[in-house]
Amino acid sequence: MAVELATLLERYGESAVLASGGAVIGLLFGFFAQRSRFCLRAATIEFWHGKFAEKLSVWLLAFATAVLGVQGLILLGQLDVSGARQLANRGSLSGALAGGVFFGVGMIMTRGCASRLLVLSANGNLRALLSGLVFAVTAQAALAGALAPLRLAISSWWTVEGGPSRSLLSLIGAGPWDGLVAGLVWLAVAIFFSQRTGNRLWMWIGGIGTGLTIALAWWFTYAVSRASFAAEAVQIQGMTFSGPSAEWLMRVLSTESPVAGFDFGMLPGVFLGSFLGALWGRELKVEGFKDGYSMARYIVGAMCMGFGAMLAGGCAVGAGMTGGSIFALTAWLTLGGMWLGAGVMEKLIGEPVQSIQPPAQEAPVVMPVAP
Repeated sequence: MAVELATLLERYGESAVLASGGAVIGLLFGFFAQRSRFCLRAATIEFWHGKFAEKLSVWLLAFATAVLGVQGLILLGQLDVSGARQLANRGSLSGALAGGVFFGVGMIMTRGCASRLLVLSANGNLRALLSGLVFAVTAQAALAGALAPLRLAISSWWTVEGGPSRSLLSLIGAGPWDGLVAGLVWLAVAIFFSQRTGNRLWMWIGGIGTGLTIALAWWFTYAVSRASFAAEAVQIQGMTFSGPSAEWLMRVLSTESPVAGFDFGMLPGVFLGSFLGALWGRELKVEGFKDGYSMARYIVGAMCMGFGAMLAGGCAVGAGMTGGSIFALTAWLTLGGMWLGAGVMEKLIGEPVQSIQPPAQEAPVVMPVAP
């Protein structure tokens, strides 16, 4: 495999290979996430209502699979994440926790996290499309715009050095084998909760497939970095949606575009994969807002998510799944903040537990697309 990658890199260059791989992995993620209704927001609502059923099972299946896949690759010598930014760079514990809370609040208000908004946009959901655009604008403002000073101030409150201090496994004196065991425990929990559901086939296929794409992204970027003649120029990374969303926004608004890489292909790939998933399930339909209050709620929620994701260094997938699978301390703090923020916000503006479902199946303003 290394020989084939080296040949492709020599012929097409790092940017093209990374973008192509990102597109393929993104397509798989979008398809599996769409078919399984993968959604952290729905999982948190089930959890806080004590209704441990399908949505929570799907998320746990995906998370457990990501952990097992990543830790298994590390044990097999096929992956080394020590150079990943979530572990190698200086991090912010205050930013991780506060950002997670902001993000959790926002995803309740928008009825979906950043990845879910992109998935739903490809299905014709205009609420998700507008929220995704607001999310990207806010993320860019937090990265290098008007909100950057506030982000930097919060991030400076409580920091941690890169290296072992950012690895949850290192801090407790554990290693990849312990991480693998933790993944097995999460998988057992997912299987236990899944018994409360109707055991829908796509819940299993989609949940496991979604988790595998997280591990695949880590492996692919690492393999490219090993095969590249300029290994130091290739960033080892997994899937995330906050940074790439801001990057794509700047590509649209500015003539000085960032160098194309994994993220460049990933976002369009997710969009296409979700579109194909909706086409497969005959779920393509145009949906809008039912009133002004709903629109305002979605916009404010998207702003909270955009700022929270940049403050925390990742979204529900980037921190919760990607960072969580390598046991980055800040990622686990962010994930905890997301569940906490979502629980508090759901109690404030909550809905009956019977209505917990992905936004793609909401009732308001539905206009079927002509065949």
